[in-house]
Formats: sequence, structure tokens, C-alpha cells
Amino acid sequence: MKKNLVVIGTQWGDEGKGKIVDWLTDHASAVVRFQGGHNAGHTLVIETNGVQKEYKLNLIPSGIVREGVECLIGNGVVLDINHLISEIQTLEKDNLDVRNRLFISPGCPLILKSHVLIDQAREEARSTEKKIGTTGKGIGPAYEDKVARRSIRVYDLFNPEALKEKLTDLLSHHNFILEQQLNASPVNVDEIYNNLVECAEVIKPLVMDISKKIYDLNQADANVLFEGAQGALLDIDHGTYPFVTSSNCVAGQASAGSGIGPNQLDYILGITKAYTTRVGGGPFPSELDIDQPGTPGYQMSDIGKEYGTVTKRKRRCGWFDAVALKRSAMVNGLSGLCITKLDVLDGLDEIKICTHYELDGKATDIPPLGAEDVSRCKPQFITMDGWNGTTFRVKKWEELPTEAQNYLQKIEEVTGIPIHIVSTGPERDETILIEHPFEIN
Repeated sequence: MKKNLVVIGTQWGDEGKGKIVDWLTDHASAVVRFQGGHNAGHTLVIETNGVQKEYKLNLIPSGIVREGVECLIGNGVVLDINHLISEIQTLEKDNLDVRNRLFISPGCPLILKSHVLIDQAREEARSTEKKIGTTGKGIGPAYEDKVARRSIRVYDLFNPEALKEKLTDLLSHHNFILEQQLNASPVNVDEIYNNLVECAEVIKPLVMDISKKIYDLNQADANVLFEGAQGALLDIDHGTYPFVTSSNCVAGQASAGSGIGPNQLDYILGITKAYTTRVGGGPFPSELDIDQPGTPGYQMSDIGKEYGTVTKRKRRCGWFDAVALKRSAMVNGLSGLCITKLDVLDGLDEIKICTHYELDGKATDIPPLGAEDVSRCKPQFITMDGWNGTTFRVKKWEELPTEAQNYLQKIEEVTGIPIHIVSTGPERDETILIEHPFEIN
């Protein structure tokens, strides 16, 4: 029987979703991206004949490095057409078959040069304490145009005359913002139009009704994997607003962002680091100092190589936050967890888990809504013994140090979510399988 499986990040992104999606694709016929844009960063490390190769993906689903797996970009994704073509060309230089396996929804809104300029100018104008930490890639302004019903979509590329008219109207609006509100230079309509017409010829063969494609796969009893970007705590509705991304990152968006009924989603896998990280601004109750050598935060940052795939900014690091994870479990309906980067904690004398927040003198095991209240929360921890042995590249549960097993079991206990997978390294086979999501009845 077919299964539709959703993979989402349960924290503030950067949980290692790409590796797990790639690992799961040996059971899938297709991988679907359903939200976000090229602000996502998925890094895959693949070993072939003893040689490691690293792939960095932003738009193209992680299934692209698995031969024969189709990669679908759903209508919930905002698309920078120039970046997409560049990413295709980069992968083709590594002899990957991309254009025969990559398909794009005609409903994807396009990210234009003007979106990028607006995004960057707005962030620059914000005071330090109010900076969102945007990647500056035009994602937010593109989603603004989508909900205002003025987007240029992939569909519009098939009608050049109508495209010119729509683009002229849209860029008139953008240029007003750039010149009058942001004191920035305007964009040239003809330059952007000509670029779109040129790029359209490249991607037209890839355009497909993604909803119908998924339906056909399911009718053929094929497994489909839905790949989220960012993390649930960055969700525009359920995250620490306003320090969030511009799209819905929760599992339910897999339905709206690709065109599949919610009753067709069979299993939700939450990817969760063995500690917690965050890029950019916003509250972070369990945060640690990452700059002082010899401290747990420094080890997380250094050993974990915690810097953004897209932004290259250092990620903030902290102890595992079970309170935040409970919020993610609640809004996503998690079926199971995959814990990543357990090996980063190797050698610590003790490890802490944030089990509750204290807010206005009261304990809560669910974070409040809104960044202001979360920033006032004081984390409450339990302390567990660390381990001296290594968990790196361990492939069997019983080979983990006893203290590492105890730590993972405590995470299950305080969150109420079973752990089905543990990742112990960046490569495909550096994985402990407890229960396979595609094989659970």
C-alpha cells in the first residue's frame, strides 16, 4: 500500500532534514517541496566508491541525488527562476539527471529582482533589535504579492503579452515602494521582462500539474515524500512571530502547498536536533554562550559546524528545548521523531533538557504565542549524565553509550513522541533505524 510521508523541522530550522529525506527516498517514487523558496538550505553528503561528495540544495528537492526519484516543486513554493536554472546547471555538472525528473507547478509565484531589493532595503532600515534575520532573497515580498493577488506566476510565462501587462502593473507598485518608502533605486521593466522570457524557455518543459501528478502516483500505489523547509517554530502563524519566515512550515501545508487532500497524509516525521539552534533574531529560552571555548555552547557551534547553508551566519545554540518541541508536536500531529547530530554532544560531562518555562511565576510546558511572551520565559532544566564514548557513525541502538540511550529515552518521555530514527553522522548509512516510517502500519 502507498504511503504519503511528510518530513518537517520541529525547531527553528537547520535540523538536518535534507539528509533524512535523501535517506528515506530509497522507499519513495517522488519528493515534493511544498513551501518556502531558495531561503532553504539542504546539505547532502553522499559517498560513492569511497569518495565523499557534498551537494547543497536550495530549491530542488533532496531526492534529486537518488537515481529514478522524481522531484516536484508544488504551488506553495515561491520560485526564483534564475536561481532554479543555476541550481539545475550546477547539479548537471555533477552528471545528475535533473531535467527528466524535475517538475514545477504552474501555480508557483515568481520572485523578481524587485522583491529582493525590497526585502534587503527593509531589513537594512530596521533597528538592530527589530531585525528579523531575513536571508534577503525576496521571499517575504513575494508572498505578500501572492496574498494580494498580484503575483507573476509560472503560468503567466506561457502568455508573453499578458505577462508584459501584469509585470508593468506589478513593477509600478514595487518601484513606488523602492523610491518613495525605501529611498532606493527603481527597477527596469524591460530588463526584468526580457529575463523572464529568456528563462521561460528553459523551464517550460518542466511545468506540470503537480496535484494531478501526486494523485496519479498514489493511484499507482507509489510512496511520496513531502519535504518541508525551515522549521515549525518559524511558521508564519505558529512560530515566534514576528521573528518567523513568510510561509507556513507545518505539516498541514504539505496539503495546501502541493494539492493533496489532508486525509491522504499518512505519517508525519519531525526532524529534531539533539540540542537546539536558531539563526537570526527572536527569543531563544535555552540559548547558551557559543563564543567561550570549553563550554557546551561552543562545542555545539564548533563540532556541529553551526552556520547557515544559505546565509553563512553562525547559528545560536542551546540545550534541547522540550517545551518548544511540544508546540511543534501539537501543531504538526507528529507520528515520530528523528534525532540528528547526537554525536555533537559526545564528551560533555552533563547534558541538560529544558522541560518547562517559568512565566510570571507560573510553570508551563507549552510555549506562549508571540515573541514578546516567549522572551520573558525562564527555562527550567533537568540535568543528565553525559557520555565519554562516541556516538559518531554508530548504526545500532545497542552500540550507543548507555548514557546516550538514557538521554534519548528521556526526550521521548518528556515530549511524548516516539523516536523512530537517530542520525549519527552526515552520510546516508550513519543512521540508527528503530522503526521505518514507510513500514509502520
